[in-house]
Formats: sequence, C-alpha cells, structure tokens
Amino acid sequence: MTTAFFSHDDCMKHNMGPEHPESPERLLSILAYLADTNLQQELDWVRPEEITRDQLLTVHPETYLHQLDLMQPTRGRVFTDPDTAMMPDTLRAARLAAGGNVQAVDMVMSSQVTNAFVCARPPGHHAERAKSMGFCFYNNIALAAMRALTFHHLERVAIIDFDVHQGNGTVDIVSGDERILMCSSFQHPFYPHSHVHRQADNIVNAPIAADCSPEEYRKTVEAAWLKKLQDFRPQLVLISAGFDAHRLDPMGELNLATEDYRWLTEMLVSVAHDHANDRIISTLEGGYHLKALAEGVTAHLDVLNSVY
Repeated sequence: MTTAFFSHDDCMKHNMGPEHPESPERLLSILAYLADTNLQQELDWVRPEEITRDQLLTVHPETYLHQLDLMQPTRGRVFTDPDTAMMPDTLRAARLAAGGNVQAVDMVMSSQVTNAFVCARPPGHHAERAKSMGFCFYNNIALAAMRALTFHHLERVAIIDFDVHQGNGTVDIVSGDERILMCSSFQHPFYPHSHVHRQADNIVNAPIAADCSPEEYRKTVEAAWLKKLQDFRPQLVLISAGFDAHRLDPMGELNLATEDYRWLTEMLVSVAHDHANDRIISTLEGGYHLKALAEGVTAHLDVLNSVY
C-alpha cells in the first residue's frame, strides 16, 4: 500500500498572468523539490482524468457550469472576479484537478492505495456552489466528499481545511449536511470575510489572529478539532491542504513553519487511523512562497507515506 500522487502537466497551462501568485510555478516548485528526495520514488504517480459533467453536478448546478463554459475565452483572459481569470486552458486544468480528487476517492476506497495527495491547480475551496472566486472554479474537496457519500455510500466524511484563508466555498456547499464534519483554521479577520459566525452545527471554525505563534496555533486547533473529529468517527478524512499560513508566505500573516504542517498531518493521520482505516485524500489549495510551499508539501507527503 502506498500514497498516490496525482499530477498532470496540463494543470500548469492555466496561467493568470506573470504577476499572479497562483501560478504554474507552484506545481513546478513542488515537483522539483520532490525530485531531490527519495520520496519521489516511493509515491504511486497517477495522471488524473477530467471529471465528468455528471460528477460536477453533484456539487454545482448546470446553470453555473454552463456560465463558466460560455465565459471561457478562445484567446486572452477573462476575469470572473478581480482575482480570478480564465484563459483557453483554464477549464481543462480545473476538470483535471477536480477529476484527480474523484479518482483519489475511488482508489483509496477500493484499497488500491492507502491515501492520496492531489497536486493540481486551480485550487477549489473558495468556489461556492454557484460562484467562482479566490482563484477557484470547481470545489475539488466538496466533489471528493460527494463522491464518497453518493457513490461509495459512506455515512460520515470529515473535511479539514488548514489554508490561511477560510474555505468559504466548501462551507457554502456542505453547511447543514450532517454526513460531513468540516473543521477549518484560518486567519481572521481576513479574506474572504464571510462564513465565520452563526454556522451550522457541522462547521467547526478555528479563527486565528494575525501574528499568532505556532504554539498558540497548535493549542487552538487541537482544542477546536480533535474531540469533535474523534466523536464524529469519520469513515474518510479529506484535507484542503493550503500552505499559505507559513511565516514566509506573502498572502498571509500567520507564523507556521514546515514542522507545523508535519504536526497537523500527524494529527489527522491519527484520526484516520482510529476511525477511517487510514483513508485520507488531501488536495492542494494555497501556498505562494515557492520554497515554503515545496517544503510543506514534502513534509505532508512524508507523513502520509509513512502510514502502513
């Protein structure tokens, strides 16, 4: 049993411009860093396939999907919000990223691999049910959750999001769904300035103040999440893995280091071991300091790959 690593070159063709932080270089930095480690040879490398329309419809309405199809240009760029641009290769990349998440669920649930990491872009956790924003078009982690619930007939799925920005899109989609427990940590107050207060019972928020120390972050997250996760007894653990809470990241103001991502992963691996037969699917969200991103992903993968 191994860790599946989903990667496709076409996810790098989506390019929102030379100054945009969500760039193809993010994936290149991860792949280059992995190439210098022994971990590269230990992973089960998988090329994702595009998600199908029917699979997208488990989360997003047809009117929204059709709107994105109409907006995709044949040349140049079209902005869906001030931060989020589409170009001719965008939806192909987005379908591959979403498809990788669905495939990962299928591979883990059929015991082909122990767990999986989807190293793809664009990210997904800001995409609401019928709205693209924050560099995101399809909500990859919500699509993974719905695959597990509707196709594999699981009864309880946990989503954990440790990106520096709250996964408002995921909250929008899963709020009130008692089959899903969503636990997230995020800088607050901060973008996207929504979905923090008066949430449904299945949403567990751990807002973090800017400049919080790593030690305080760990205490806050463990107190907010761990008992809730253990009591929920998830049959599958899904992770929206954003690495932009790192102290070097230009998009946030938190102070995590690579070892904090290792600690987070170890905690979630422990929950999956206790309740989910070690089943974890993790998908890349944010992370914009290239070296910190590559180191964080590698530490995350090292823990996932140590599960036997």
